[in-house]
Formats: sequence, structure tokens, C-alpha cells
Amino acid sequence: MPRLCLLLLFVLLASGQDKFPTFPADTKEDVKLPDGTSQKQAILKADFKRSVEDSQKLAELASEVRTDLEKSDANVVSLKMIKQLDEIERLSKRIKARLKRI
Repeated sequence: MPRLCLLLLFVLLASGQDKFPTFPADTKEDVKLPDGTSQKQAILKADFKRSVEDSQKLAELASEVRTDLEKSDANVVSLKMIKQLDEIERLSKRIKARLKRI
């Protein structure tokens, strides 16, 4: 009985392999916003603005970390510095992800 079920399952799966899913024609039509601008361009512009803001914050954090490193001892690492470095990593990953979408 189990062999019969497996055989039946195999036959059903094998018979459906020649059918490929059909997708609608790839429409590259650009969606327009109510003000007439391109939706894609608006998204890219907003992403660029956020990337610039994040890069400014990244530069500020990097300079703060550098200042803290110069002030600190070789054997002491502050929790504030670790949090700043985590924030730097998070911001850089966010910027990188936005740039990969372009």
C-alpha cells in the first residue's frame, strides 16, 4: 500500500513537470504619482536623501569614537564607545542596502 501511494504521487508530480508557470508580461511601465512625477524617481530621491543624512550621522559618530579613543587608555573601552560602534555598523549596513537597490 505505501508503495502504491508513492508511485501514485510520483506519477502525479512527473506529469505536472512539463507545465511551466506563466507570468504576465513584464510591464516596465513607470507608475506616476498624482503630482505627475515618476514613483521610481521619487523613491530613489527619498533613498538618496536618507543615505546622505545617515552618512552625516556616520561621520559624526566616527569622529566621536576617534576622539574617545584618543582620550582613553589602551586597557579601557567604554560602553558608550561600543554602542557608537554598533550604531556605525547599523548605519553603514543601511546605506549599503539602499545603494544595492539602485
